[in-house]
Amino acid sequence: MNKIAYTVICAITDKQKAAAWLKWLQDGHIQDVIAGGATQATIVQIDNTDNKDDTKTTYEVRYTFSDRATYDAYICDHAPRLRDDGLKRFPPESGFSYNRTVGEIIG
Repeated sequence: MNKIAYTVICAITDKQKAAAWLKWLQDGHIQDVIAGGATQATIVQIDNTDNKDDTKTTYEVRYTFSDRATYDAYICDHAPRLRDDGLKRFPPESGFSYNRTVGEIIG
């Protein structure tokens, strides 16, 4: 069985809001996802050098799950509550945009 990568990309229009989002992530949200089944998480601040919109701060958070069943259980049992909390704190209408991807880790 291959491990599963679950990635959340968040682009934020305001630097202070970006700092608040990152603090929230580091002060508990990542631990909540790990408690829900992820084995690790990595945060990457994306360079906007290829993007013409340098006003946004963009983060990629990649969670690793040991297998598809563990990821599926996370999505069913934990993700709705955690996503709801995040969207209440950092809604799209306040300058946050989210994109998610899921895939098998090869190699």
